[in-house]
Amino acid sequence: MTTAPLPNRTRVLILLVAVLLLGAVGTGAVLWAADRSAERDRPQAGGPVVTRGEVTLKDPATRQLVFRNMAWGPHRDEIVTVPAGHPDGPRTSSGVQCLRFYAAAGTGICLRADRGALQDTYRAVVLDDHLRELRSFPLAGIPTRSRVSPSGHLAAWTVFVSGDSYAGTEFSTRTSIVDVRDGDLRENLEEFDVIKDGRPYRAPDVNIWGVTFVDDNAFYATAATGGRTYLVRGDLGARTLTTLHQNVECPSLSPDGTRVAYKKRVSGVSEDAPWRLYVLDLATMTETATAEQRSIDDQAVWSDDHTLLYAMPGDFGADLWTVPADGTGAAQRLLDAAVAPAYLG
Repeated sequence: MTTAPLPNRTRVLILLVAVLLLGAVGTGAVLWAADRSAERDRPQAGGPVVTRGEVTLKDPATRQLVFRNMAWGPHRDEIVTVPAGHPDGPRTSSGVQCLRFYAAAGTGICLRADRGALQDTYRAVVLDDHLRELRSFPLAGIPTRSRVSPSGHLAAWTVFVSGDSYAGTEFSTRTSIVDVRDGDLRENLEEFDVIKDGRPYRAPDVNIWGVTFVDDNAFYATAATGGRTYLVRGDLGARTLTTLHQNVECPSLSPDGTRVAYKKRVSGVSEDAPWRLYVLDLATMTETATAEQRSIDDQAVWSDDHTLLYAMPGDFGADLWTVPADGTGAAQRLLDAAVAPAYLG
């Protein structure tokens, strides 16, 4: 038995109803996204107090913590400061927006998104002590790490040029170092000579990320090759990277220069959350696991010679947590809705 074809009028009506339904769904999605965006611009009840004010990177009379504010409201994504001794106090916002940020000795590095109609582009912006733009460099990908040398003379950054996570193996980064005084840019540290296990080493898969500075010549970073990661010590003048220790990612040098905090891949956990926070003694190469038991995907900051500060996922994007560096104690939340911290003073 064959079914009679629908009359033309019925088919037109069905088509019209389908178009209207699709249009309603599309309109609803747009309105939902707009409402969500507007909600992000409204301060949330119980959230931190954030007000516009003067923010400088000069060494302050009272030690300050500077970071990217993640709290919803008109100052979201802006660089803010709070007294280091009262991190849960009111935040002073600079009005300067950054995706990643770091500062030292009156110099700031801001990895910034320039929003386009079809595609975003990214820049590394060197800021002076009043957060005014000094120099700007186009970025080849999505910002992920940034650091400034203790003198404020050098700035480094890492971007993803393919992939967007360190968890897998299918990603590539580019790491650059610039002398902020004259703009001399080492655009890609992969061009440096690698010395692995005491011998010159060359491979097409070498990948570098996560600089932490010793001074204006020496630095540490992560090098990946052959499916493994290494702590490397870099020499800007000699343009070399020398491997020191395996299974080290995103190192952060302690203020006294004796230890490196880093994330280490451990076995028996999810491939999407493979890291734990460790500290390496550079003299003995002895590793100490911190009391933080969750996976850490951040480049930790030393708040002093004994305490680490790092970001964890939070309700508004990220929160900052602390843990002792010697393996004792327990992880504690320092403040909500914050990422990319640095200490001033």
